[in-house]
Amino acid sequence: MTNSLTFYHNPQSRARIVRWMLEEVGAPYETVVLDYGSTMKDSDFLAVNPMGKVPAIRHGDTVVTEAAAICAYLADAFPESGLAPPHASRLRGPYYRWMFFAAGPVEAAVTAKSLGLLAPEDKAAMAGYGTYEATVAALETALAPGPYICGEQFTAADVYVGAHIGWGMMFGTLPKRPAFEDYFARVSQRPAGIRASALDDALVAAAQANQAEATPAEPSPSPA
Repeated sequence: MTNSLTFYHNPQSRARIVRWMLEEVGAPYETVVLDYGSTMKDSDFLAVNPMGKVPAIRHGDTVVTEAAAICAYLADAFPESGLAPPHASRLRGPYYRWMFFAAGPVEAAVTAKSLGLLAPEDKAAMAGYGTYEATVAALETALAPGPYICGEQFTAADVYVGAHIGWGMMFGTLPKRPAFEDYFARVSQRPAGIRASALDDALVAAAQANQAEATPAEPSPSPA
């Protein structure tokens, strides 16, 4: 069985989280860039992810989708990277708790907020996130031990939670609380995160340049 690692990606998607995680891991990988509405919906990729969405990885014969699941998988597949607490450690508790809290309630709450679809107060008990305010307050408590989710150890949970906090503050779906700003300033300076952003920003710039070249120039107005 081969241990080759393939990353299915679009740089304008949540797959940027996985790019950061891959750079933290440091193992060689192949990047396959897919386009919305075309190659992402081709039969070849639907065989990898029937949802027709990125991110996804193939590690040997194993396929993993969903950004949080990929982060957790990679941390365990490459233990030498030190991106997860030891299996016997009780730090596995907050590690899993807050990574999947971000993947569940936080993701649902900020998406609902951005779409104007937050559950009304009398229906909050039916929503997995309860209320947006409670979700944000709970997320802030995850950062209290500091400097990272698991204390002194930076882990895959920080990749996932950090990415959500950064995007949330950028797009206005999370408030710019001091705890969030301080935490994101710390994790965003990781060399792997900086490399990942540079790689993906270059892909976005190249795609925009190609699109500009393919767009016909508007004809000049005829002289009066």
